[in-house]
Amino acid sequence: MLRVTRPLLSALQPLKASTGITGLAVHPDPLPALKSTYTSTLSLLSSLPATSVYRQATEAITKHRLALVDGANGDIAAAEKSLEAQVEVAIEEAKDEEKLVGKMIEWKAWENLETPAPEGQWRYFDPNTE
Repeated sequence: MLRVTRPLLSALQPLKASTGITGLAVHPDPLPALKSTYTSTLSLLSSLPATSVYRQATEAITKHRLALVDGANGDIAAAEKSLEAQVEVAIEEAKDEEKLVGKMIEWKAWENLETPAPEGQWRYFDPNTE
């Protein structure tokens, strides 16, 4: 017969009962999932031209967040503190960014427009000049 001890019982229970966010469940193994998503995103980003501003910005943020997760050494609380977010939220954000990278590749957002933008298309109101 298995005798349930406090360490065994705590190992069987998730670290937290709820994320406190409706519809967002506690992830059973969040840090490896987060690392995997960040790594996948970085791999996809390498498909974009190095001159792409989107690639440069997203790569920098993703590498920074990956370093924060690596620096937590498997400690979820430390990862959440350094990320300034619950790991489940970070996972959702990372998955969304990964999907966006795929769309950016599909759209070839770094290429010139097929038809030039109309005159004044990118002119914005500047109260200092008018």
